[in-house]
Amino acid sequence: MSRKAHRDAQATLPASGERPGQRRRFRAEIEFENPADLGMLFGEYDANLVLIENRLGVYISARGNRVQIEGPEEAVARARDVLKSLQDRLLQGTDIDAGAIEALIAMSAEPTLEGIISGEDKAGVPPIMIRTRKKTIVPRSGTQIEYMRALGRSDLIFALGPAGTGKTYIAVAQAVSQLMTGSVQRLILSRPAVEAGEKIGFLPGDMKEKVDPYLRPLYDALYDCMPPEQVERQIASGVIEVAPIAFMRGRTLADAFVILDEAQNTTQAQMKMFLTRFGQNSRMVVCGDPRQVDIPGGDSFSGLADAVQRLEGVEAIDVVRFTAADVVRHPIVGRIVQAYEGEEA
Repeated sequence: MSRKAHRDAQATLPASGERPGQRRRFRAEIEFENPADLGMLFGEYDANLVLIENRLGVYISARGNRVQIEGPEEAVARARDVLKSLQDRLLQGTDIDAGAIEALIAMSAEPTLEGIISGEDKAGVPPIMIRTRKKTIVPRSGTQIEYMRALGRSDLIFALGPAGTGKTYIAVAQAVSQLMTGSVQRLILSRPAVEAGEKIGFLPGDMKEKVDPYLRPLYDALYDCMPPEQVERQIASGVIEVAPIAFMRGRTLADAFVILDEAQNTTQAQMKMFLTRFGQNSRMVVCGDPRQVDIPGGDSFSGLADAVQRLEGVEAIDVVRFTAADVVRHPIVGRIVQAYEGEEA
């Protein structure tokens, strides 16, 4: 099947039968070349179309390989872009789910993201994506586009923002991708072993069993990007290392992709120690939410805030800031984050 899976939509025209004083409604039509793909595009019981209708306030009808969209002019144009992009993602082998559709709907409101929505820009540059053994990750917000580009060009990246924006997940996916291609030899994933506002107390077991609960989000991201048996094999061989930040002292991390998660819970001394572990042919990503500091003893000025203040603008260092608008979990998570951030502001 050809890369171009659909023709351009027909010119958007006012819908017929309008009454004087009634809000003008517009209509657009898309004709797809391969009707066999429409089942995956529309979703079970047309669930994907219903989601687009509800979010954009349009009416979508399908007959054969033609899809007609009717509603306010801007909403019709956005719905058309979303459907085109969904078809492009199917061709790229990317899964379509409610989260992907929500992300495309949000991005369709940004005129500067036209190239990302349509799958490639006007110069024919391929879409931004990260390929791992289990899935292909594509950006779901404008800031994720900036983040993925930074991961491809900079030696040290600070990713700041609330939960659910994909900071750690995308970094792990990039690390797995670079391990697959051989551009790094090791993955080192770390985070401070700090309780989130409660005292857990004594934990039984050896050192690994004691610290694993703190590192579980990193394991979850790994298992989502690699088959479980490969993850276990790479951890056993030392190719993948998941360890608390206290284990980093005195080391030089060369030929490695290094990720520090929950970095807002490092002290200034810990952050300086971690950043100076940087070795040859390595890349380091530091993720954290400056609004969620759980450092014991009430020291609210974390090592993350201190490092960003000192290093922003330094050559080969990027700082990417996410907001509540970039949350890619359930839409209600974004609204929750906005409510809390508004109150704090």
